[in-house]
Amino acid sequence: MSSRRDMLIRGGQLVTPAGVRRADIGVAEGRIVQVAEAISDNAGETVDATGLHVFPGILDAHVHFNEPGRTEWEGLATGSAALAAGGGTWFCDMPLNSSPPVIDAAAFAEKRRIAEQKSLTDFSLWGGLVPGNIDKLEELRDAGAIGIKAFMCDSGLEEFPAVDTATLRAGMKRAAALNMLIALHAEDNDLATTLARVGRGYDRGARAWLFSRRVEVELSAIRIAVTLAGETGCALHIVHVSSPDGVELIASAKRGGVNVPAETCPHYLLLDEDDVLRLGAVAKCAPPLRSEPMRRALWQAVESGAVDTIGSDHSPAPPEMKSSADFFEIWGGISGCQHGFPLLLSEAITRAHEQVLPRSIADGRRPAESRMHGRAVMRALPQCAAMLAGNVARRFRLPHKGMIAEGFDADFTLLNLQANHFLDNRELLYRHRQGPYHERLCTVRVVQTFVRGKRIWSEGRIAPDPPRGRFIAPSS
Repeated sequence: MSSRRDMLIRGGQLVTPAGVRRADIGVAEGRIVQVAEAISDNAGETVDATGLHVFPGILDAHVHFNEPGRTEWEGLATGSAALAAGGGTWFCDMPLNSSPPVIDAAAFAEKRRIAEQKSLTDFSLWGGLVPGNIDKLEELRDAGAIGIKAFMCDSGLEEFPAVDTATLRAGMKRAAALNMLIALHAEDNDLATTLARVGRGYDRGARAWLFSRRVEVELSAIRIAVTLAGETGCALHIVHVSSPDGVELIASAKRGGVNVPAETCPHYLLLDEDDVLRLGAVAKCAPPLRSEPMRRALWQAVESGAVDTIGSDHSPAPPEMKSSADFFEIWGGISGCQHGFPLLLSEAITRAHEQVLPRSIADGRRPAESRMHGRAVMRALPQCAAMLAGNVARRFRLPHKGMIAEGFDADFTLLNLQANHFLDNRELLYRHRQGPYHERLCTVRVVQTFVRGKRIWSEGRIAPDPPRGRFIAPSS
């Protein structure tokens, strides 16, 4: 092994799913070549990470950057820049908001071409399952799709219709034969339609809309989906699970042998249905935000290990689509890939602190605040590293991603965990500076983000002349 390194990260607290420890990191040719307590070799650049935590680059498997065709909604350049500012180093873009949608190899190739020109982070792409394109799944696999996304309810776009049970079963059977996974937006279309009809009979406001997407809409669809996955042997990925009951249904299916993890999103852990009433359109999403007791119970599911991955479901739209007296007509989707992840880490540490303190008092002692904070970090961050990076890499078969370890890509972010500040939408790099976290107190700040050893985000701005991201196909 050559003693020369392109970069050394010195003095940081390294976060892995196994724990937190002080370590230096040596980087050469975009890969991590050494992790040790102290590295004395020379390097082209040395980064002083003293007082900072080195967290694995966040892998966001659920974004809607909406290009080509709807760049006025977001775009690959602005979306990937915002993700890097939030600590992200890879994303997988959903197929439906592109125009044309990514439901065949030609659309996939065009989207990949544009992303290779514009993305600042590494990326992969989802293909889509819609009625009539089952014969296209093999070409999508061969093009490098990370998996196939389908909707069990109206997607809001005519060109990406929902699948009925027969189509979903056939698609799952074909996907299983192709060794592809199916990602599902799990909401029961018939039940949602019925409840919407009832809700609209009262008014067309936020409360009526929340009633129309009550939790049973999600649970009904999850039951159908896991049953079909069990029948067909398909690898299933339920996206944006909003409720603790949904997580338990998935856990039960796992125990029964179904290959299905649970993904949730920061907004289901950070916001509740009262925020929909308070904030309005910027907090509308589907499935919707749930009650405060459900939010707290979802945190408990996360902390118990029942949730496997967390993705942002960053789903922007122009301001004019987020403004209407008719809440049913407002485009649903929360913009969250920049502020959501740091705020999630901040909340996880706060919750761990609250759990550590009573136990210490029960033991007849009250440790110093710095020691309390250290214990909270040790409790919270390794689990977050698994859900935001390691588990994602394993689920989506991302070679050399998801861990800060020798042989892996040098994807990581430097975090200041004691940087109390109020989030400000004026800082957002999205095409439209709108989101639900304005003026929320956050203790975690992303100081720098590196993708394959190249600095993308540093000290509050995109680095000068950042490199372009690389397309990642799932390993076989």
